[in-house]
Amino acid sequence: MARPSVFSVEDKFRLVVSVISGEMSVAEAARRGKASEQSISNWKRLFLESGKQGLAEHGKPGPNARERQLLDEVEELKAALGEAHVELRVWKRSAEHRLGPTRTSR
Repeated sequence: MARPSVFSVEDKFRLVVSVISGEMSVAEAARRGKASEQSISNWKRLFLESGKQGLAEHGKPGPNARERQLLDEVEELKAALGEAHVELRVWKRSAEHRLGPTRTSR
């Protein structure tokens, strides 16, 4: 399990923006921020992938646009499947009521 970060989101953001804008190198940002070059590089990657929110969530970027679209589609399909299941149960009960119990329904 990863240990909690001692750096605030704002500190990470400030260092990453400094590197991206060319104000300082990764090595210089690491020295000034008292972090490792690896951390600065990871924060930069996370920021480029998912913006400031990626830095706030301890390196766990949220779903991208395509993943969000697929998750929405999954939820719609789950709802449709649930509705179809209920409808099928109603039809079966209606058929049993009209025709009486069958050998397989006992």
